[in-house]
Parts: sequence; C-alpha cells; structure tokens
Amino acid sequence: MQDLRKSIESAWDNRDLLQESSTQEAINSVIEELDKGRLRVAEPGPDGEWMVNDWVKKAVVLYFPIRKMETVEVGPFEFHDKMELKRDYASQGVRVVPHAIARYGAYLESGVIMMPSYVNIGAWVGSGTMVDTWATVGSCGQIGRNVHLSGGVGIGGVLEPLQATPTIIEDNCFIGSRSIIVEGVRVRKEAVLGANVVLTQSTRIIDVTGSEPVTYRGEVPERSVVIPGSYTKSFPAGDYQVSCALIIGKRKESTDKKTSLNAALREHDVAV
Repeated sequence: MQDLRKSIESAWDNRDLLQESSTQEAINSVIEELDKGRLRVAEPGPDGEWMVNDWVKKAVVLYFPIRKMETVEVGPFEFHDKMELKRDYASQGVRVVPHAIARYGAYLESGVIMMPSYVNIGAWVGSGTMVDTWATVGSCGQIGRNVHLSGGVGIGGVLEPLQATPTIIEDNCFIGSRSIIVEGVRVRKEAVLGANVVLTQSTRIIDVTGSEPVTYRGEVPERSVVIPGSYTKSFPAGDYQVSCALIIGKRKESTDKKTSLNAALREHDVAV
C-alpha cells in the first residue's frame, strides 16, 4: 500500500506521470481494491471518529483521465462513458432491481438492496442497506449498515466539485424521501431524517428539544430525529426565511432498530 500511495501522490503533483504504465497500474490497483472493499476512501476508527484516506480519493480523481470513452450495450440500452459497471451481483449477495446502476470501484456489501438507483465510484454501502428508488450515492459516499435511503435521496460526492471530505451516513440511519446531504456532512448512528431535509456544511442544525436552542453544523448527533425548518435572517433588502434543520427529539435506544425507528416516526409525526 505504501508503494501505491507513493505513486498516487507523485501523479497528483505531476500529471505527466499519468502517461506512464506504472502509474496507470497503480491507479487501477487502487480502484480494484475499492471495488472489492479491501480499501476505503474513509473508515471509522475505534473511537468513532472517521479517518479520510485522502490519497485514495486522489486515485479516484486520477482514474478518470486515464480511461477512454467506450460504448457499453446492455440489451437495448446503450451508454457511452469512461467507467465500467459493477458485475456479478449474485456472487456478492447483492439484490439489484432493473435500472439500478453501480459503477466499478464502488463497494456493496452482501445484503445491500438497490432499487432503481445509482451508486458512484469510490462509494461504500454496508450490509442490510436499501438504496431506494431514484436515490443517489455520490462518489466516495460512505453509507453504513442497515441504512434506508428513501426515494429520491441525494448523497453528495467528493468529485462534483472536488471536496476533501466524503459524506458519511453511519449505521442504522433512516433518511427520508428527497432529503439531500452534501459537502461531507456526517449523519451519526441511528439518526432519523424526515422528508426534504437539506444538509450542507453551512446549514444550521438546531436542537430545539431543550429550553435553549443548540446549533450544530456539518454533523447530526446520534439518534436525532430531524425535520426541515427555517429561521429569520436579516438582509439589506429585508428579513427573509432561511432553511435549516430542526432536531425535535431523540430516537430511543433499542436492540430492535426497526421497532425503534417506527416508534420515532410515530411519536414525532415525521413525514418520510
């Protein structure tokens, strides 16, 4: 891995090296390791904090310029792209409903279910997770185990545009329909997001469960129940409502995560 890392870092600083076969082999090796789940763009540490393998993300970026455009035919459908698609889902224990697409270089653990949806290169999706209809996991997005990404959810990538930190959804989270989570925002374990919650690094995430509001940015605390909201902000032209997210409760700890989730949704009347 140290040799691979050295090659990637050198090519990142000097793009002329992309013409060399040894550099291309190093990049291809990293993407293969990502595809098989032996390497990750980001991974949780023993203390619960996440470590970003920045050099791996760089390899994903460098993979694009060394690829050539090709026509790919799947039955009556035709694509024209630089990237291969994942294959052989049966041996990986992954259920893929027609019109779901995952790119080569994304890792899907056994037990993942993909409805008609999209998972981009560098992403990692854990066992028991459902990527529901028209949901998108952007490049290098990290999705934990037993997560439900509801219909139309958008998980932002690091390539569009290039950003330092991947978006992370930890284990046992529920992300409601049409929610958008981008710019490396981290949603901690067992959190529940209602429909249409939009989170960026600048979005105020306000806990309104106590006598005084507590504001977070870039991270949703564990087991939080979150809905979309707004607050008043003054501009030279007047006062206007600005979108935010409101933490309105906590999902109770339970060994039965499904029961706990349903209870949280009912108790707080959360739209999903």
